Amino acid sequence: MKNTTYISKSAKIDKSVKIGPFCYIGENVKISKNCNLISHVHLSGNTTIGENNTFYPFCTIGSTPQDLKYNGEKSFLNIGNNNTFRENVTVNPGTIGGGLKTIIKDNCLFMVGSHIAHDCIIGSNVILANNATLAGHVDIDNNTIIGGNSAIHQFVKIGKNAMVGGMSGLEKNLVPYGLYIGIRSNMKGLNLIGLKRKGLDNKKIKTLNEFIENVFNKNDSVENNLNKINNEIKSIEEVKEIIDFIEKSNKRGLVTL
Repeated sequence: MKNTTYISKSAKIDKSVKIGPFCYIGENVKISKNCNLISHVHLSGNTTIGENNTFYPFCTIGSTPQDLKYNGEKSFLNIGNNNTFRENVTVNPGTIGGGLKTIIKDNCLFMVGSHIAHDCIIGSNVILANNATLAGHVDIDNNTIIGGNSAIHQFVKIGKNAMVGGMSGLEKNLVPYGLYIGIRSNMKGLNLIGLKRKGLDNKKIKTLNEFIENVFNKNDSVENNLNKINNEIKSIEEVKEIIDFIEKSNKRGLVTL
């Protein structure tokens, strides 16, 4: 049978990597141990891939960013360990406007047709369900789930253990543990299932819920509401994470209740 796979001579590939038929591996690609390219996988650009990653057919990883300002500058895509890229997933490297780097950490699942645009930073244990789409410069922290057919606006930040429900359009920052469902809607409270999976008891979840309701009380600003929270509540680890996220929130603003 004729060799149907192209591998650049300058690509750096560990000998344990499995490469199926009809794959393309470009000259600046680096692939670490025990990765599996099932078939029809396209890897290009300055792409560095860690260990134990699996790529299903028709993934396109590391191709030119979909940004009209991109002018051919050298940019990068770094992928960690133990990630799964299902069919038709696309991931772009960075641009000069975002530090020239897209980063994916460890243990993530990118389901069929999901897209990660230029300059995104994806934490560990993140799930993008079918056809979830991230615009450029999106920052998603650990243990977050993005539901199917959802779209995340550029520059949006999503905190750890949050969840965006399917068919949603998110255009503002979502605090850690937050739950968001809808098209340019409001936060629906806390991601209760995620909190229980994290091991929080009902008492702490109730305290967190009351904290969120008080902080996003529409009778006053978020800043003033934070100042009214007592120090005992502020000492709770998850509360501190939310406050830190709010204080560092960028120009996109916050999704509120």
